[in-house]
Amino acid sequence: MFRPVDPKVSFPELEARILDFWKQNEIFRRSVDERPESKRFNFYEGPPTANARPGIHHVLARVFKDLVPRYKTMQGYRVPRKAGWDTHGLPVELEIEKALGISSKPEIEAYGIAAFNQLCKDSVSKYVEEWTRLSERIAFWADLEHPYVTWHNEYIETGWWIFKQLWDHGSVYSDYRVTPHCPRCGTSLSDHEVSQGYEDDTPDPSVFVKFRVDPMTFSQKLVKREMIFSDPGPVALVAWTTTPWTLPGNVALAVKEDAIYGLYKDGDEYLVVAQALAEKVLPEGVESVASFYGRNLVGLEYEPLYRPETLGLDVRRFDHEGRLRKVTDVADTEGRRRVIAADYVSLDDGSGIVHTAPAFGGEDFEQGKLHNLLFVQPVDLRGLMAEGLPGAGKFVKDADKDVIRDLTERGQMLRSATLKHTYPFCWRCHTPLLYYAKPSWYIRTTSQREKLMAGNERINWYPEHIKNGRFGNWLENNIDWAFSRERYWGTPLPFWRCTACNHDMCVGSKAELVELAVDRAQAEALTDLHRPYIDEILLRCETCGADAKRVPEVADAWFDSGAMPYAQWHYPFENVEEFEKSFPADYICEAIDQTRGWFYTLHAEATMLRAAESVPDGISYRNVICLGHIQDEKGSKMSKSKGNVVDPWTILDRFGADATRWYMYSAGFARTSGRFGASLVEEGLRRFLLTLWNTYSFFVSYANIDGIDPRKAPEGTPPAIDRWLLSELNALIEKVTTELEKYDPTDAARALDGFVDDLSNWYVRRNRRRFWRGVAESDQDKQSAYYTLYTALTTVAKLLAPFTPFVADELWQNLVREIDPDAPTSVHLAAWPVANPALIDESLNAETQLVKRVCSLGRAARAKAQIKVRLPIAQVLVKTRRPEEAAAVRANEALILEELNAKSLSLLEDDREVVRYTIKPNLPVLGRKYGSDVATIRQGLAKLPAQVVIDFVRKGEPVPVEGFALEPSEILLEAQDTAGYAVASEGGHTVAVTTEITPELADEGLAREIVRRIQDMRREAGFDLADRITTWYQGGEDVTRVAQAHAAYIQAETLTTNLIAGAAPADAFTAEHDLEGESLTLGVRRA
Repeated sequence: MFRPVDPKVSFPELEARILDFWKQNEIFRRSVDERPESKRFNFYEGPPTANARPGIHHVLARVFKDLVPRYKTMQGYRVPRKAGWDTHGLPVELEIEKALGISSKPEIEAYGIAAFNQLCKDSVSKYVEEWTRLSERIAFWADLEHPYVTWHNEYIETGWWIFKQLWDHGSVYSDYRVTPHCPRCGTSLSDHEVSQGYEDDTPDPSVFVKFRVDPMTFSQKLVKREMIFSDPGPVALVAWTTTPWTLPGNVALAVKEDAIYGLYKDGDEYLVVAQALAEKVLPEGVESVASFYGRNLVGLEYEPLYRPETLGLDVRRFDHEGRLRKVTDVADTEGRRRVIAADYVSLDDGSGIVHTAPAFGGEDFEQGKLHNLLFVQPVDLRGLMAEGLPGAGKFVKDADKDVIRDLTERGQMLRSATLKHTYPFCWRCHTPLLYYAKPSWYIRTTSQREKLMAGNERINWYPEHIKNGRFGNWLENNIDWAFSRERYWGTPLPFWRCTACNHDMCVGSKAELVELAVDRAQAEALTDLHRPYIDEILLRCETCGADAKRVPEVADAWFDSGAMPYAQWHYPFENVEEFEKSFPADYICEAIDQTRGWFYTLHAEATMLRAAESVPDGISYRNVICLGHIQDEKGSKMSKSKGNVVDPWTILDRFGADATRWYMYSAGFARTSGRFGASLVEEGLRRFLLTLWNTYSFFVSYANIDGIDPRKAPEGTPPAIDRWLLSELNALIEKVTTELEKYDPTDAARALDGFVDDLSNWYVRRNRRRFWRGVAESDQDKQSAYYTLYTALTTVAKLLAPFTPFVADELWQNLVREIDPDAPTSVHLAAWPVANPALIDESLNAETQLVKRVCSLGRAARAKAQIKVRLPIAQVLVKTRRPEEAAAVRANEALILEELNAKSLSLLEDDREVVRYTIKPNLPVLGRKYGSDVATIRQGLAKLPAQVVIDFVRKGEPVPVEGFALEPSEILLEAQDTAGYAVASEGGHTVAVTTEITPELADEGLAREIVRRIQDMRREAGFDLADRITTWYQGGEDVTRVAQAHAAYIQAETLTTNLIAGAAPADAFTAEHDLEGESLTLGVRRA
């Protein structure tokens, strides 16, 4: 009736068969096409870059992406899944640089931009086949045959359209400001890219530098405040920095106006620092001379550390409109710098005086505008120090030592040390980033901050804390998006600047490009919108008619990925209806770092486009699962340098995709980062998949023997245990559905795990006799058992389908399709189960849960006394919390006695018969709270009857002692078992077992051991479940006596027709055993 099931399953081999079945029957295509267009569920694939092999973290993301679409498909939704490839940007360029053995932009340009970009284009499909193979192997279902690709002209054109919408809305602008800059890659980076490259514990210098002040000038400042001091020596303002290389760019020192600063005498020198920090900063033994507010230092001039006019540096000054003007008069750069006031000056660390260099800091740059400061740039875009400076020609981080040495030799270094702090590195090449003033293009996201935050409120985040935590905080502190990159392989910015009047123009389509081109034929013939070809197209300036040249930058690759809702359809140039049906996404999923990446750019672009009234909604996704990062088995970050990176194929080839998927869902990666490794996957396979498989195998084996149609519901009222399983099954349907609707796959998986454990280790174990042929139960009872187990297995197959799609379909093909050819071809084409509330009996569920707990505590008590499970005990004693629980225990007495292998059961009014309690005060807790009153409390507690205290503690109520109300946590109850009993307690339930073993009990235990040995031999000999056998035995006096006394029991349990004392014949399967030190030889043969 059913295809026989091999208990020794190889899941990888099974999965290979199922993969072939899916392909032959086009199950994925049908799962989409056979659902109605009118019921859409939209999923967006975050595009990976296929220029390297996929890793285990990609498996993690893909199995979570796959889960929800499968679930929604079974609910009747049409769920198209268009795959995509992210093909532009630094990750691709750096791989090509490495392959060519080059490392700089001049080398790229010497090689040729066209040739370089062609290599980039070729590389991004290098591992597509490998990605496709892995995706199929793990059952990640997506349309990989018709993906969106970000380098395609159609995709780029939609990107241009987005820029044009934002341009016309006034949301795009060019500005000269400080931006994160990678000197290795030679380009700006956006704030969300920077956030992905921070490294903790980065060592950097920590230096306190002395900026000299003219003593007379400083003295006059103090005179004005009636703080005259005699004999003023050299005076210096002490400023702190961790970037000594920026000191040649210093043009001001900032102080906090309302903070108190001090003048301190150190030998012959006077030093100024914030009074609150003086002890940390200054050497011991300094003398405090005077104190004053920071505002009294504002305007004070000091001598520059380095003079730019002598070094040929780029020197400019901020004019009154905040624009930088070239300084042509050398006199304008000479002389002293001055002290300014700034709100950002902190007294938490440093000296309270902040070194200010507008070329290297955003706040410094703004202060430059506010105070019309000089602007000195001593570093080039490669991060090299200018000629004439300490460390000239060196990378700035290497030049730090030269600057420190120079200032030390000149007597301007108070002290220097090294600290470890968090510092940003390039997220792709890992070069230290510089904050560098330069021109860049920006999207004015700050203008829509409120809409960004309001849109976020409409998004369902899992885990929920991401919404107003990591993502919400990011939006609240949003800064304008620096989206231009001074690179080559990317979406070219569609901005042209007039060579005559500097007027800027934006092109929103290929057609508009042709229309505005100086040479329309040249533009029309353009087949590749990338550099350098697009750079050759000149436009006619719409203002003065002169030629306009394209600006050289390309777009941030994150802009490309954020454009995918529109660009995947080449919207609005075609597929308008398809876009409208697919926007916004109902579900997306990526790792937590994408809160600064794809999650953000998707949200930002949708919000900006909605503000420009260019799209129908201001959010681009409704539900998102945010995954934690994957760590090794010890909880460490995976990295190639540590050698702890897990190759996904080693796991898949050994354990299979279902085991890998199941571990990832149940381990909680949808909530936090977690450990991953072979032993963890193997444990999940053993605990869950093999438990399910053994139950499935058990069912098929006995169903085939009995030839019963398990689909037929029994007549009359089923036994309580069947009703319980069906009740729990329908509760499980409700639970899994509820959790998946909440986008919580972890609790859904754990509910399934718990049910399968109950199914195998409670229901099947408790009901084995009902499935055995020849047992004297009614046919109706056997039908009920088969129907119940079959219903559970086929329902679990459907519930498991989104989680473990292979084993779910194996169960479906055998249990359903083998006896019903008209059933859906695959479980993935079947309908999601719907719970029947009428079958859910909460009272029965609670009663069974209580019985299981009593049995669990009883087994724990037996283990505590080291009594083997096959050795009977005389009595089990149970104390419950309520009378109705006691009644439930009594009603299930026979079951509990069988489970615990006990002869009798008694109910306890309280547990004092089996446990003695010692009451003690929790002194560490009481001491902190009550101090000297602890002695009084201790004496009072000792006077109280123990049971009175126990009753208060168990009810969770305060215990009155000598006028004090002690919380239950402030009292310790130490339990000791009474002699002759072993006791286990939990949650107000207590179970005790008697520990005395009589000779009669010992004999019965020995009989059970003999049965187990015979059953083991049946399996080892390869007998079928229904085979009758003859058994021979030889042993010592005790074994022989017990075998004879318990012959009927042994024969019934082992399907033995003849139990014969004596040696087995040569053709029997024989084995020797040791039973409690006594030898036993057994032989078995089919009867």
